[in-house]
Amino acid sequence: MKTTVIIPNYNGIDFLKNCLESTTKSSVPASVIVVDNGSGDGSREWVKENYPRVKVIAFPENRGFCAAVNVGIRAAETPYVFLLNNDTTVEPDCIQRLEAAMDGTKRIFSVGAKMLSMQNPELVDTAGDLYSAFGWAYAIGKGKRSERYIRRRAVFSNCGGAVLYRKDYLERTGLFDENHFAYLEDVDLGYRARIAGFRNVMEPAAVVYHAGSGFSGSRYNAFKIAHSSRNNVYLVYKNMPLLQLILNAPFLLAGFAVKYLFFAKKGFGKLYREGLARGIALCKSPEGKKRKVRFEWKNIGHYAGIQLELWANLFRRF
Repeated sequence: MKTTVIIPNYNGIDFLKNCLESTTKSSVPASVIVVDNGSGDGSREWVKENYPRVKVIAFPENRGFCAAVNVGIRAAETPYVFLLNNDTTVEPDCIQRLEAAMDGTKRIFSVGAKMLSMQNPELVDTAGDLYSAFGWAYAIGKGKRSERYIRRRAVFSNCGGAVLYRKDYLERTGLFDENHFAYLEDVDLGYRARIAGFRNVMEPAAVVYHAGSGFSGSRYNAFKIAHSSRNNVYLVYKNMPLLQLILNAPFLLAGFAVKYLFFAKKGFGKLYREGLARGIALCKSPEGKKRKVRFEWKNIGHYAGIQLELWANLFRRF
Protein backbone atom coordinates (compact mmCIF):
# COMPACT_ATOMS: atom_id res chain seq x y z
CA MET A 1 0.00 0.00 0.00
CA LYS A 2 1.46 3.33 -1.13
CA THR A 3 -1.16 5.91 -0.24
CA THR A 4 -3.17 7.22 2.69
CA VAL A 5 -6.25 9.27 1.84
CA ILE A 6 -6.70 12.19 4.25
CA ILE A 7 -10.16 13.78 4.38
CA PRO A 8 -10.60 16.92 6.50
CA ASN A 9 -14.18 17.29 7.66
CA TYR A 10 -16.30 19.97 9.27
CA ASN A 11 -20.03 19.28 9.52
CA GLY A 12 -19.85 17.34 6.28
CA ILE A 13 -22.08 14.37 7.05
CA ASP A 14 -24.14 15.05 3.91
CA PHE A 15 -21.02 14.69 1.76
CA LEU A 16 -19.04 11.98 3.52
CA LYS A 17 -21.08 8.96 2.46
CA ASN A 18 -20.44 9.47 -1.25
CA CYS A 19 -16.83 10.50 -0.67
CA LEU A 20 -15.92 7.49 1.47
CA GLU A 21 -17.89 5.09 -0.69
CA SER A 22 -15.94 6.20 -3.75
CA THR A 23 -12.60 5.57 -2.00
CA THR A 24 -13.66 1.99 -1.18
CA LYS A 25 -13.94 1.31 -4.93
CA SER A 26 -10.35 2.34 -5.63
CA SER A 27 -8.47 0.09 -8.04
CA VAL A 28 -5.48 0.14 -5.67
CA PRO A 29 -5.60 -0.26 -1.89
CA ALA A 30 -5.36 2.85 0.27
CA SER A 31 -5.73 3.68 3.93
CA VAL A 32 -8.23 6.39 4.84
CA ILE A 33 -8.06 8.93 7.66
CA VAL A 34 -10.88 11.37 8.40
CA VAL A 35 -9.81 14.34 10.51
CA ASP A 36 -12.86 15.94 12.08
CA ASN A 37 -12.71 19.63 12.93
CA GLY A 38 -15.11 19.65 15.88
CA SER A 39 -18.23 18.85 13.84
CA GLY A 40 -21.58 19.15 15.57
CA ASP A 41 -23.56 17.12 13.02
CA GLY A 42 -22.51 13.64 14.17
CA SER A 43 -19.99 13.20 11.36
CA ARG A 44 -17.30 11.42 13.31
CA GLU A 45 -19.75 9.08 15.05
CA TRP A 46 -21.33 8.23 11.70
CA VAL A 47 -17.95 7.41 10.14
CA LYS A 48 -16.95 5.18 13.06
CA GLU A 49 -20.24 3.28 12.85
CA ASN A 50 -20.40 2.87 9.08
CA TYR A 51 -16.71 2.69 8.13
CA PRO A 52 -14.92 0.95 11.01
CA ARG A 53 -11.72 0.57 8.94
CA VAL A 54 -11.44 4.32 8.51
CA LYS A 55 -9.29 5.99 11.15
CA VAL A 56 -10.98 9.02 12.71
CA ILE A 57 -8.96 11.78 14.38
CA ALA A 58 -11.24 14.24 16.18
CA PHE A 59 -10.50 17.82 17.23
CA PRO A 60 -12.66 19.39 19.96
CA GLU A 61 -13.04 22.56 17.84
CA ASN A 62 -12.53 23.79 14.29
CA ARG A 63 -8.78 24.29 13.88
CA GLY A 64 -8.96 24.84 10.13
CA PHE A 65 -7.96 22.94 7.03
CA CYS A 66 -4.21 23.19 7.59
CA ALA A 67 -4.19 21.82 11.12
CA ALA A 68 -6.50 18.98 10.10
CA VAL A 69 -4.47 17.76 7.15
CA ASN A 70 -1.18 18.19 9.03
CA VAL A 71 -2.39 15.83 11.74
CA GLY A 72 -3.48 13.37 9.07
CA ILE A 73 -0.14 13.57 7.27
CA ARG A 74 1.77 12.91 10.48
CA ALA A 75 -0.46 9.91 11.23
CA ALA A 76 -0.02 8.39 7.76
CA GLU A 77 2.31 5.40 7.46
CA THR A 78 2.58 5.33 3.66
CA PRO A 79 5.04 7.06 1.31
CA TYR A 80 2.25 9.06 -0.35
CA VAL A 81 -0.64 11.04 1.12
CA PHE A 82 -3.72 11.99 -0.90
CA LEU A 83 -5.59 15.03 0.41
CA LEU A 84 -9.25 14.90 -0.52
CA ASN A 85 -12.07 17.32 0.21
CA ASN A 86 -15.10 15.81 1.90
CA ASP A 87 -17.42 17.10 -0.85
CA THR A 88 -15.82 15.01 -3.59
CA THR A 89 -16.00 11.59 -5.19
CA VAL A 90 -13.12 9.88 -6.98
CA GLU A 91 -13.04 7.68 -10.06
CA PRO A 92 -11.94 4.10 -9.22
CA ASP A 93 -8.59 4.51 -11.00
CA CYS A 94 -7.87 8.00 -9.64
CA ILE A 95 -5.39 7.04 -6.93
CA GLN A 96 -3.69 4.53 -9.23
CA ARG A 97 -3.21 7.24 -11.89
CA LEU A 98 -1.80 9.67 -9.34
CA GLU A 99 0.63 7.07 -8.00
CA ALA A 100 1.81 6.21 -11.52
CA ALA A 101 2.52 9.86 -12.28
CA MET A 102 4.37 10.28 -8.99
CA ASP A 103 6.42 7.14 -9.54
CA GLY A 104 7.58 8.42 -12.93
CA THR A 105 9.84 11.26 -11.78
CA LYS A 106 11.69 11.66 -8.50
CA ARG A 107 11.59 15.48 -8.58
CA ILE A 108 7.79 15.57 -8.48
CA PHE A 109 6.54 17.01 -5.20
CA SER A 110 2.81 16.80 -5.89
CA VAL A 111 0.40 15.40 -8.45
CA GLY A 112 -3.01 17.00 -8.66
CA ALA A 113 -6.15 15.35 -9.96
CA LYS A 114 -8.35 16.99 -12.57
CA MET A 115 -11.31 18.20 -10.55
CA LEU A 116 -14.63 18.36 -12.40
CA SER A 117 -17.87 19.97 -11.34
CA MET A 118 -20.16 17.40 -9.73
CA GLN A 119 -23.18 19.31 -11.05
CA ASN A 120 -21.75 19.66 -14.59
CA PRO A 121 -19.14 16.91 -15.04
CA GLU A 122 -18.16 18.14 -18.49
CA LEU A 123 -16.78 21.32 -16.87
CA VAL A 124 -13.50 21.73 -15.00
CA ASP A 125 -13.46 22.91 -11.41
CA THR A 126 -9.66 23.10 -11.35
CA ALA A 127 -6.77 21.55 -13.24
CA GLY A 128 -4.01 22.95 -11.04
CA ASP A 129 -3.09 26.47 -9.98
CA LEU A 130 -1.20 29.38 -11.49
CA TYR A 131 0.29 32.26 -9.53
CA SER A 132 1.16 35.63 -11.04
CA ALA A 133 3.13 38.74 -10.14
CA PHE A 134 -0.21 40.43 -9.38
CA GLY A 135 -0.35 38.21 -6.30
CA TRP A 136 -3.30 36.37 -7.83
CA ALA A 137 -3.77 32.62 -7.78
CA TYR A 138 -5.82 31.13 -10.62
CA ALA A 139 -7.62 27.82 -10.82
CA ILE A 140 -6.61 26.54 -14.25
CA GLY A 141 -9.57 25.66 -16.48
CA LYS A 142 -12.28 26.89 -14.10
CA GLY A 143 -15.64 26.54 -15.90
CA LYS A 144 -14.09 25.29 -19.15
CA ARG A 145 -14.73 22.01 -20.89
CA SER A 146 -12.87 18.98 -19.59
CA GLU A 147 -11.66 17.78 -22.99
CA ARG A 148 -9.40 20.83 -23.25
CA TYR A 149 -7.26 19.41 -20.43
CA ILE A 150 -6.12 15.97 -21.47
CA ARG A 151 -2.32 16.21 -21.15
CA ARG A 152 -0.22 15.99 -18.03
CA ARG A 153 1.25 19.40 -17.39
CA ALA A 154 3.46 21.32 -14.99
CA VAL A 155 1.58 23.73 -12.72
CA PHE A 156 2.68 26.28 -10.15
CA SER A 157 0.89 24.39 -7.40
CA ASN A 158 -2.00 21.99 -6.92
CA CYS A 159 -5.36 22.45 -5.25
CA GLY A 160 -5.36 20.94 -1.76
CA GLY A 161 -8.79 19.45 -2.44
CA ALA A 162 -7.45 16.52 -4.48
CA VAL A 163 -3.67 16.18 -4.51
CA LEU A 164 -1.08 13.48 -3.89
CA TYR A 165 2.12 14.43 -2.02
CA ARG A 166 5.32 12.59 -1.21
CA LYS A 167 5.44 12.44 2.57
CA ASP A 168 9.24 12.54 2.75
CA TYR A 169 9.33 15.70 0.62
CA LEU A 170 6.73 17.30 2.89
CA GLU A 171 9.06 16.61 5.78
CA ARG A 172 11.78 18.53 3.91
CA THR A 173 9.69 21.57 2.92
CA GLY A 174 7.55 21.62 6.04
CA LEU A 175 3.86 20.82 6.18
CA PHE A 176 0.99 23.24 5.64
CA ASP A 177 1.44 26.56 7.42
CA GLU A 178 -1.30 26.68 10.04
CA ASN A 179 -1.16 30.48 10.09
CA HIS A 180 -3.22 30.25 6.90
CA PHE A 181 -6.12 28.39 8.59
CA ALA A 182 -7.68 28.03 5.12
CA TYR A 183 -7.17 29.44 1.59
CA LEU A 184 -3.92 29.78 -0.36
CA GLU A 185 -2.23 27.26 1.94
CA ASP A 186 -1.80 24.94 -1.05
CA VAL A 187 -0.23 27.70 -3.16
CA ASP A 188 2.13 28.50 -0.29
CA LEU A 189 3.20 24.87 -0.03
CA GLY A 190 3.64 24.58 -3.79
CA TYR A 191 5.69 27.80 -3.78
CA ARG A 192 8.00 26.43 -1.09
CA ALA A 193 8.42 23.23 -3.07
CA ARG A 194 9.35 25.21 -6.18
CA ILE A 195 11.93 27.21 -4.24
CA ALA A 196 13.48 23.90 -3.17
CA GLY A 197 13.65 22.74 -6.79
CA PHE A 198 10.73 20.31 -6.87
CA ARG A 199 7.96 20.11 -9.49
CA ASN A 200 4.17 20.09 -9.28
CA VAL A 201 2.13 18.45 -12.03
CA MET A 202 -1.53 17.88 -12.87
CA GLU A 203 -2.57 14.40 -14.04
CA PRO A 204 -5.75 14.68 -16.17
CA ALA A 205 -6.39 10.93 -16.17
CA ALA A 206 -6.96 11.10 -12.41
CA VAL A 207 -10.50 12.44 -12.09
CA VAL A 208 -12.29 13.80 -9.02
CA TYR A 209 -15.81 15.26 -8.94
CA HIS A 210 -16.25 18.27 -6.66
CA ALA A 211 -19.55 19.54 -5.27
CA GLY A 212 -17.90 22.78 -4.14
CA SER A 213 -18.00 24.84 -0.96
CA GLY A 214 -18.38 21.89 1.37
CA PHE A 215 -15.91 23.50 3.74
CA SER A 216 -16.85 27.14 3.89
CA GLY A 217 -19.80 28.02 1.70
CA SER A 218 -20.36 29.88 -1.57
CA ARG A 219 -17.75 31.25 -3.97
CA TYR A 220 -17.71 34.76 -2.46
CA ASN A 221 -18.50 34.99 1.23
CA ALA A 222 -17.22 36.84 4.28
CA PHE A 223 -15.19 33.89 5.58
CA LYS A 224 -13.40 33.33 2.28
CA ILE A 225 -12.69 36.99 1.53
CA ALA A 226 -11.41 37.70 5.04
CA HIS A 227 -8.99 34.77 5.01
CA SER A 228 -7.89 34.90 1.37
CA SER A 229 -7.07 38.63 1.49
CA ARG A 230 -5.09 38.16 4.70
CA ASN A 231 -3.28 35.16 3.29
CA ASN A 232 -2.52 36.91 0.00
CA VAL A 233 -0.30 39.39 1.82
CA TYR A 234 1.27 36.70 3.99
CA LEU A 235 2.01 34.45 1.01
CA VAL A 236 3.94 37.21 -0.75
CA TYR A 237 5.92 38.22 2.33
CA LYS A 238 6.71 34.67 3.31
CA ASN A 239 8.03 33.35 0.01
CA MET A 240 9.58 36.32 -1.80
CA PRO A 241 13.06 37.53 -0.81
CA LEU A 242 13.68 41.29 -0.80
CA LEU A 243 14.81 41.60 -4.44
CA GLN A 244 11.80 39.66 -5.67
CA LEU A 245 9.49 41.86 -3.59
CA ILE A 246 11.05 44.96 -5.18
CA LEU A 247 10.72 43.51 -8.70
CA ASN A 248 7.08 42.66 -8.18
CA ALA A 249 5.99 45.65 -6.07
CA PRO A 250 4.28 47.58 -8.93
CA PHE A 251 2.36 44.48 -10.03
CA LEU A 252 1.42 43.50 -6.49
CA LEU A 253 0.10 46.97 -5.66
CA ALA A 254 -1.93 46.97 -8.87
CA GLY A 255 -3.23 43.48 -8.14
CA PHE A 256 -4.39 44.35 -4.64
CA ALA A 257 -6.02 47.56 -5.90
CA VAL A 258 -7.96 45.75 -8.62
CA LYS A 259 -9.15 43.12 -6.17
CA TYR A 260 -10.25 45.79 -3.73
CA LEU A 261 -12.34 47.48 -6.42
CA PHE A 262 -13.80 44.11 -7.43
CA PHE A 263 -14.86 43.22 -3.90
CA ALA A 264 -16.02 46.76 -3.14
CA LYS A 265 -18.52 46.43 -6.00
CA LYS A 266 -19.83 43.27 -4.35
CA GLY A 267 -20.15 44.98 -0.98
CA PHE A 268 -17.03 43.40 0.55
CA GLY A 269 -14.58 46.31 0.23
CA LYS A 270 -14.26 46.97 3.96
CA LEU A 271 -13.82 43.26 4.69
CA TYR A 272 -11.09 43.00 2.04
CA ARG A 273 -9.21 46.01 3.48
CA GLU A 274 -9.43 44.55 6.96
CA GLY A 275 -8.07 41.25 5.65
CA LEU A 276 -5.09 43.02 4.08
CA ALA A 277 -4.44 44.80 7.38
CA ARG A 278 -4.51 41.51 9.26
CA GLY A 279 -2.11 40.07 6.70
CA ILE A 280 0.35 42.91 7.28
CA ALA A 281 0.03 42.42 11.04
CA LEU A 282 0.73 38.71 10.64
CA CYS A 283 3.86 39.45 8.60
CA LYS A 284 5.13 41.72 11.38
CA SER A 285 4.37 39.23 14.15
CA PRO A 286 7.01 36.90 15.63
CA GLU A 287 5.08 33.91 14.31
CA GLY A 288 4.92 35.34 10.79
CA LYS A 289 8.62 36.25 10.77
CA LYS A 290 9.53 32.78 11.99
CA ARG A 291 7.73 31.21 9.03
CA LYS A 292 9.40 33.33 6.33
CA VAL A 293 11.37 31.16 3.91
CA ARG A 294 15.08 31.74 4.42
CA PHE A 295 16.88 32.79 1.24
CA GLU A 296 19.69 30.45 0.20
CA TRP A 297 22.01 31.16 -2.73
CA LYS A 298 21.85 27.53 -3.83
CA ASN A 299 18.22 28.19 -4.81
CA ILE A 300 18.90 31.31 -6.89
CA GLY A 301 18.20 29.46 -10.14
CA HIS A 302 14.88 28.25 -8.78
CA TYR A 303 13.93 31.80 -7.78
CA ALA A 304 14.81 33.04 -11.28
CA GLY A 305 12.61 30.39 -12.88
CA ILE A 306 9.75 31.21 -10.53
CA GLN A 307 10.06 34.93 -11.29
CA LEU A 308 9.89 34.37 -15.04
CA GLU A 309 6.79 32.26 -14.49
CA LEU A 310 5.17 34.95 -12.32
CA TRP A 311 5.68 37.47 -15.10
CA ALA A 312 4.47 35.10 -17.82
CA ASN A 313 1.35 34.34 -15.80
CA LEU A 314 0.36 38.01 -15.96
CA PHE A 315 -0.75 37.29 -19.52
CA ARG A 316 -1.85 33.65 -19.34
CA ARG A 317 -5.45 32.53 -19.15
CA PHE A 318 -6.29 28.85 -19.14
